[in-house]
Amino acid sequence: MGEQLPVISLFSGAGGLDLAVERADADLLAPADEGSGLLRVAVATDYDDQALDTLRDNFDRAATLSGDIRTIATDQILGTAGLRPSEPVLVVGGPPCTPFSKSGFWLEQKRESRDPNASLLDEYVRVVRESRPEAFVLENVQGLTYSTHKHQFERLLRSLGELGYNPQWKVLLAADYGVPQLRRRVFVVGRRDGQRFEFPEPTHSGRSERDRTIDTTKIPHVTAGEAFRGLPASLRVTEDEIVDGRYGELAAEVPPGQNYLWHTDRYGGRNEFEWRSRYWTFLLRLDPARPSTTLQAQPGPWVGPFHWENIRTNDGLERARRLRVSEMLRLMSFPDNFRIAGSRADVQRQLGNAVPLELGKAVIKALMTQLGYVNEHAPVLIASG
Repeated sequence: MGEQLPVISLFSGAGGLDLAVERADADLLAPADEGSGLLRVAVATDYDDQALDTLRDNFDRAATLSGDIRTIATDQILGTAGLRPSEPVLVVGGPPCTPFSKSGFWLEQKRESRDPNASLLDEYVRVVRESRPEAFVLENVQGLTYSTHKHQFERLLRSLGELGYNPQWKVLLAADYGVPQLRRRVFVVGRRDGQRFEFPEPTHSGRSERDRTIDTTKIPHVTAGEAFRGLPASLRVTEDEIVDGRYGELAAEVPPGQNYLWHTDRYGGRNEFEWRSRYWTFLLRLDPARPSTTLQAQPGPWVGPFHWENIRTNDGLERARRLRVSEMLRLMSFPDNFRIAGSRADVQRQLGNAVPLELGKAVIKALMTQLGYVNEHAPVLIASG
């Protein structure tokens, strides 16, 4: 095998894109297969030390750099990776999505797109400009493409275009690429040679909140029930898994695939809520026959998705339960042995902000194929740096 191609990872978080980089040439839905080693993460950066602990636990060959990207020079990033400008084959990363997500959208400064963290997009452009990778992959929440953030998004595309990278963007549904989750993310991809990047065609098809037509020529969406297959059926219930408190009893009565609307006058539960008076995820239960809804990073105490099966507390009460770490890993198509630092809530925060592995793999493999490093019909290394 030739020398692995180096990649710079910005805003690395739990390492979803980093996993996709190092397994980009692996087969679809084969998380145990680490690929042929085409790419390697040369340096991973983040301001969250806990996320860097996660990265160090899982990427022992990658150097890490801690700090605010706004205060870290590109030369320092390159130096930590042992690289010079134009040597990185890729720059990848997802600037923190809080400014562009629906969460906290009630804040006036977010509605008006004045969140200061939006400037992190400019920092991403700065690293691309100064490190001159062969290509880049930027991902974010779909909200970045909304009209509310039109100014920031257009400035991002214009800035990358002025560097000659001809950026292309598209919102992709994770379930369409083998991830058991109805999660939409926007990807922006560009090539230094200015050639147009073509996004990968979906491999899977199924019903989503927007799509009612199913392409029968494709693989059916992976369901939550299929994703959890093989996990231990009975584990000791921990206190932080129990959905209790004010709405604990109501949550336990919600059937699989339903939410708080079950407890309105239109369904079979109690008439406790007004129709469409809450967010869709309030008291939401997974449906084992469908992919999960988006795994949220920082949900409130009664925000799902919760597991479809109830548990009994030590007092004999029937309650819904939150997802376990092993289940969240499966919903993100991460390998079972992936280690994440911190408590269960810390794990959900890191995974909820991450890129699902199979979705990232699809994009990066398509890019490496179009750059000529991967044979489209035989995913093996055919060139090296």
